Amino acid sequence: MSPTQAPKADLDTRVRVAVDVGGTFTDVVLLRGATKHTVKVLTTPQAPERAVLAGVEEILRLAGLAWPQVELLILGTTLATNALIERKGAKTALITTEGFRDLVEIGLEDRFAQYDVFLEKPAPLVPRHWRHGVSERVNAAGQALTALDEDQVVALARQLVADGIESVAVCFLHGYANPLHERRVRALLAQHAPELWVSLASDVCPEIREYERLSTVSANAYVQPLVAGYLRRLQQGLKERGLQSEPFLMTSGGALTTLQSGIDEPVRLVESGPAGGAVLARQVAEQIGAKRALSFDMGGTTAKICFIDDYQPQISRSFEFGRVHRHLKGSGLPIRIPVIEMVEIGAGGGSIARVNHLGVVQVGPDSAGSSPGPAAYGLGGALPTVTDAHAALGHVDPARFAVGKVQLDPELARAALASGLGAQTGLAPEPAAQAVVDIVTENMANAARVHASELGKAADESTLIAFGGAAPLHAALLARKLGIARLVVPNSAGVGSALGFLWAPVAYQTVRSLHQRLDRIDHTAVQRLLSELTETADAIVLRAAPGEVLVRQRQVFMRYAGQGHEIAVPLPEGRFDAAASAALHQRFEQRYAELYGRSLPHIAAEAVSWSVAVQAGEHAAPAPDFIPADRAAAVATQSRQVYDAENGDWHAVPVYERHLLQPGQWLAGPALIVEDETTTHVITGFEVRVSQLGALILDDTLQLAPSVLEHEEAVTA
Repeated sequence: MSPTQAPKADLDTRVRVAVDVGGTFTDVVLLRGATKHTVKVLTTPQAPERAVLAGVEEILRLAGLAWPQVELLILGTTLATNALIERKGAKTALITTEGFRDLVEIGLEDRFAQYDVFLEKPAPLVPRHWRHGVSERVNAAGQALTALDEDQVVALARQLVADGIESVAVCFLHGYANPLHERRVRALLAQHAPELWVSLASDVCPEIREYERLSTVSANAYVQPLVAGYLRRLQQGLKERGLQSEPFLMTSGGALTTLQSGIDEPVRLVESGPAGGAVLARQVAEQIGAKRALSFDMGGTTAKICFIDDYQPQISRSFEFGRVHRHLKGSGLPIRIPVIEMVEIGAGGGSIARVNHLGVVQVGPDSAGSSPGPAAYGLGGALPTVTDAHAALGHVDPARFAVGKVQLDPELARAALASGLGAQTGLAPEPAAQAVVDIVTENMANAARVHASELGKAADESTLIAFGGAAPLHAALLARKLGIARLVVPNSAGVGSALGFLWAPVAYQTVRSLHQRLDRIDHTAVQRLLSELTETADAIVLRAAPGEVLVRQRQVFMRYAGQGHEIAVPLPEGRFDAAASAALHQRFEQRYAELYGRSLPHIAAEAVSWSVAVQAGEHAAPAPDFIPADRAAAVATQSRQVYDAENGDWHAVPVYERHLLQPGQWLAGPALIVEDETTTHVITGFEVRVSQLGALILDDTLQLAPSVLEHEEAVTA
């Protein structure tokens, strides 16, 4: 809880606070110039704003500051994610075009596991008896073929209230091309059922493909009362305490937006916490010169893995949540928003271990969370978790866990392991604990392998960047399983996602579908659309960053006529005219050839969707980091008895205080490096060096690649 020194390159003397609300812990970081404070508090699931306010109060006391002195407050949360995964959202209804209410269940009419005769598809968020069709019809060109039956909508409003519905998703066929009917439904519902929350697909996801649009707007409606209620209560609490500036929110795409945007479109916050971690990993990768990196974020509830190439995490236009078959693409429900491409699994410190129906140990995906939490918390939890396993093996200091906020009881952990696993497997508590650690690490390694194969990447060519309260405990073992020779544990790794919020740009992206063949394109319509998208994005960014210089990027999602999927093609600034469309066609042919080895000039090209992304200011390169020449061997402050699974006994392992380590010092595993928010477990075969900026660089001497050795020589020089 004592202040630490941030990199000297940080010249921003504003008081900046970032808060990451996780499923188990709420992390808070405060930066003021070169001084950094960090705090962890237990999340309060029923009222997340309480933990946020308590955490910020505590960190302000540590820094000797008051609420009015906070000039920037950034929030990220897993509240929307948890509500979707655990199906704990609002009672939601769907209003759609008559005859199409079952589309959310029909999906894409494919099978994600073709030969699985017991295949189970994810259940839609809105059950069939709350899905309603109304008479209306618009064609793909936006022309109204059948007028909206307003009397039917008014009658439906009364029925929704009688059914106890809290939130309504409205998605009409081709509503992206003409939102008039959707907006009229919202007006009628506001008049006849004003207590209902209403989400329009034409606002949340104005793109082609009905299933993805239906699924996305349903998810937005499902979480909106919960997230909006939390944000409004938090906003009121912040105002009462004297916060002068408007708080910002982290989006799933790795950018910052306004609080009102989060209230209107909470689906954009589904991956906000993990996105902050990816921003941190991007920053660290750029500092150390790792052009290929693998971000590994493990907290109390989930683990997140993200590939970063050329210092940029991959951005996707959609992702899946609630996969019924773990890691299997297509087995979840789609959400179409700008999102950092990553895989998230139920593997965290609170993940529960049990013996499944096959008689083998299974870990997760369910979590003990913060209440009652792992058995070692002593708060009533009785099931063994990953945290209990580490406590039983001696990996964590019971008195310093989570900055001393939770006093772990290793005996309670051993008792839970004995009753929860030992009774069925015959294992003693220590071997059972080691099995839990090995299995959860293998789960994460398997998720990384599957994610790499989906993206066409190789994990063993990357540098692993580990952060989050639990990640440094597993990082060395995970790196070895993946064949990764080098891993990095950055400063303040235990609150890494919150720290990443402070490096995220203020930005916003808008996307809308407008189908156009380039050989007969309507330049006026396209220019009108681009102007509307730019105006929307500019307004949101300028509200969060008034007076800033705006940097815009425009993209067009294009394909050849007859194809089912599009590729992104950059569109430069300027008016869209005949010369711009000709240049766009040329760029599309070039990009297509780069991706697929050839172009198809004899087939007409068409644009499907148009996107405008606006950012406040240019990206500033961070201060570079490097490994200094070896200075001296680090000195252990104490030792701790740790269970050795290979020999089946206990032995003393040196313990190093991270804040005492100096740039250029080195040490070799086995060892434990402790700090307030986490512990880095250095397993046998790994050597650790401290970088110039204080990062821990762990190299696996058993599989160190020549490229890593060459890089080490370069950065050392």
